[in-house]
Amino acid sequence: MAFTAAPVAARQQPDDGRTDVARLVVAARAGDRAAFGELYVRFGRMVQGIVLSRVASADADDIVHDVFLTAMQRLDALEEPLAFGSWVATIARNRALDFLRRTPRAEALPPRLFAPGDASRQSEVIAVYAALRTLPEQYRETLTMRLIMGMTGPEIAETTAMTPGAVRVNLHRGMRLLRERLDGRAV
Repeated sequence: MAFTAAPVAARQQPDDGRTDVARLVVAARAGDRAAFGELYVRFGRMVQGIVLSRVASADADDIVHDVFLTAMQRLDALEEPLAFGSWVATIARNRALDFLRRTPRAEALPPRLFAPGDASRQSEVIAVYAALRTLPEQYRETLTMRLIMGMTGPEIAETTAMTPGAVRVNLHRGMRLLRERLDGRAV
């Protein structure tokens, strides 16, 4: 698929986020690289959170790149432009699972979890991250987006097409399960 620069003026009109996403998808289908770049900016942290909730951080960047490459190549297969967020989330989950099937499991932590010179908390962070990885998928993804990727509840809702209430419930229940798992470990 050849990409050309499309007029930017159509993307600069104020609009609600969902309609804007649909407009960006349509523009990207027409070959507008800047439109696809904007989709990456809007949904990249969500995809990174989904991938990090499943695979080691050392592998996450390559998988995220592969997710967006796949999305760009298959954009014409997306029937409903408004569904881009959930569609790319599904691609991310599938790519992470494909990776796990092909690769022996290794647990590495994202380097951004540790503050420079904060070695005393490293074992606590390792325990939290390990417990997080044992949670059910919907809680693991939402908590990873919140705690590791730093996304707010409204950002998670907007990019995943979940309702704000569902995000709050997942965060609340996920945190409760995470606390239970951490309280049950030997300190």
